[in-house]
Amino acid sequence: MEAILTFLFKYRPVLFQQGEVRFAAPWSTMLALGVAGLVAALAVASYVRPRGKATPVDRTIMAALKASTLAVLLFCLFQPTLVLTSTVEQRNFVGVLIDDSRSMTLPGDGEEPRSQFVTERFGPEGSDLLERLEERFALRFFRFSSTTSRVDDPAGLTYDGTRTDLTTALNRVREELSSVPVSGLVVVSDGADNSGTPVTDALVPLQAASIPIYTVGLGAEALSPDIQVGRVEAPRAVLRGTSLLVDVVVSNQGFDGRTVPLVVEDVDRILTEEEVTLRGDGQPTVVRVRLSLDEPGARRIRFRIPPLEDEAVSQNNERSVLVEVREDREKILFFDGEPRWEVKFVRRAVTDDENLQVVLLQRTAENKYLRLAVDDSLELEGGFPKTREELFQYEGLILGSVEASFFTHDQLTMIADFASQRGGGLLALGGNQAFGEGGYAGTPVAEVLPVILGERSDPRANLVELRVRPTAAGASHVATQIRPASATEPAAWDSLPPLLSVNPITRVKPGATALLTGETENGEDRVVLAFQRFGRGKAAAFTVLDSWMWQMHADMPLDDLTHETFWQQLLRWLIDGVPGIVNARLDREQVEAGEPVSIFADVNDSTFLAVNNARVAASIVRPDGSSEEVPLEWTLEQDGEYRGTFTPTIEGDYEIAVNATRGDDHALGGDLAFLRVGTSDEEFFDANMRRPFLERLAQNTGGRFYTPATVDDLPEDLQYTGAGVTITEERDLWDMPFLFLLLVLLVGGEWAYRRTRGLV
Repeated sequence: MEAILTFLFKYRPVLFQQGEVRFAAPWSTMLALGVAGLVAALAVASYVRPRGKATPVDRTIMAALKASTLAVLLFCLFQPTLVLTSTVEQRNFVGVLIDDSRSMTLPGDGEEPRSQFVTERFGPEGSDLLERLEERFALRFFRFSSTTSRVDDPAGLTYDGTRTDLTTALNRVREELSSVPVSGLVVVSDGADNSGTPVTDALVPLQAASIPIYTVGLGAEALSPDIQVGRVEAPRAVLRGTSLLVDVVVSNQGFDGRTVPLVVEDVDRILTEEEVTLRGDGQPTVVRVRLSLDEPGARRIRFRIPPLEDEAVSQNNERSVLVEVREDREKILFFDGEPRWEVKFVRRAVTDDENLQVVLLQRTAENKYLRLAVDDSLELEGGFPKTREELFQYEGLILGSVEASFFTHDQLTMIADFASQRGGGLLALGGNQAFGEGGYAGTPVAEVLPVILGERSDPRANLVELRVRPTAAGASHVATQIRPASATEPAAWDSLPPLLSVNPITRVKPGATALLTGETENGEDRVVLAFQRFGRGKAAAFTVLDSWMWQMHADMPLDDLTHETFWQQLLRWLIDGVPGIVNARLDREQVEAGEPVSIFADVNDSTFLAVNNARVAASIVRPDGSSEEVPLEWTLEQDGEYRGTFTPTIEGDYEIAVNATRGDDHALGGDLAFLRVGTSDEEFFDANMRRPFLERLAQNTGGRFYTPATVDDLPEDLQYTGAGVTITEERDLWDMPFLFLLLVLLVGGEWAYRRTRGLV
């Protein structure tokens, strides 16, 4: 299309976009021509007078054709001119940024690697493109991947960069060329930018300096055939033995309907294997993998699909995630207002779980309590905690059948803050004095719960049997996995006896998720288990009275572990991800040797209020066993946030222990983070040419986007659309082929009309 427009209008469309059309004829000449045109127009108007056998319609059409012919002739006589601003030869610089990352070794549109384009068009022997650029501009070449540097010979690039940081590259080149007139920057890349830094940070100063970016996109927009393990969603830390559900996103091109194995490995040991049926081209397939990690420490779990024949890229067939398996013993406070079987069997279900410590506080009479599994005689001595510090020492809180009026307003607020501010897990159980029947409607606790509470009513009138079944979300949720194999089989739940409920809860709040529901004999559905995120933590509601029937019912086999499995999984999920007093994190979990890493720590006191005057340090253990200490300073940007930087020098796994103290060396707490240092395969993921990104980059700065097939237009575009030192030039438009063809069409059209109508 552009070639046709260029033929008709003499110049490429981009020149018309950048230029301005003016008339070069002097005013005196234009006036004389205007008068002549007026006289001619009057003559043409004579066609309207009746003459011969021509009808009024004939005369009108012929007059219009004559007038149009006259208008085209006058337009040409006015000497139309395209006024352009062009760069002055050898007075301006152009920065050429060439992607030097590993993705440039992948195939382009054909079988040749993308780097072949650089060698052929910018190599030492030169090319027509390079000669035309050098004829008008002073060129400066730069390579960029994770770092940016100046190069003299682009043909000597190694294409071994494991990360692409285009933002830093644009900033570096702009600064280096800041003292010379710059017509534009040329970016030769596939468009991948995996640095994590928004490229808009580099565009603002370029736009302010009126420096356009011209992008040359390399590679195919869809690599085919290819399979890619795109994303793995797994927790950063888990308790030992916790059953995990990990979502793995697999995409493909050219393997629609193919079934392939997904192998999950811990070092060299295979943990599990799943069969994956691939969907249509470009459509992601989400695979939910269930596994359990029993060895404590930092475990690097690999998810891989064996390469298939003729794959365009095989390096993107696997992903690794680092999961810290902790041996911690997490504390959960279970407070119930009355003795009942549910309390006994819940505690029995988790007795053998070495990673869960369920501390029981049970009201036995007025101001009398049973305390079990406490650490010392002072713990919970005064009953339910009255201070944030006392309550916030627990990771989880279970509220049984206890009326809302038992608590003070401050305690009710503190329970809500336990989830929202402390980030703990809150679980409310069904009972005669729970939910609406316990008077919780309108309290701060009701705001946290994921279900909608009704008004207080008589529990005896609400007593029903419920046949419990998982919802679509519950069938694949980690908290409801009750069988060692797949828990999505309906038979796993159909075989369980019904449970009793006295709390008529039928709706969950917007944003909450129902995991289990129960159907009454009348066909009414009630919510059995639901949860929602609230602030930093989570809140759940389990509305039945007697889950212990899943163990003690006569129809349940003696060796059935459904009840134990359910409660262990539910409580482990409840406290999963609960933050500690000190929480350490890294800006990146994998880097190359020599790349700086930022260590962050969020520091709180025992009431989980941010601390800004702590002393925080990170002890870093290198793979060879040596260590160093890095101080962390308050960032001033956010309360309780500290940051420090270090640069790893050797490859391997690093353990980073962050500890915080306050005052006279009063220890606040500590946390661990892990870092992998080594060569990354990130460049091989999403390695297709990202045309929309490159087009947007060019458009936002006033440049243009090219492919290898259209890049020959680059020198001319730089000449007329670039910045720097410029001059104004004029180009004639009166001799455009379009005008000649239009005249022929108008004159020939009138003659043809006359002949057709018999007026010749």
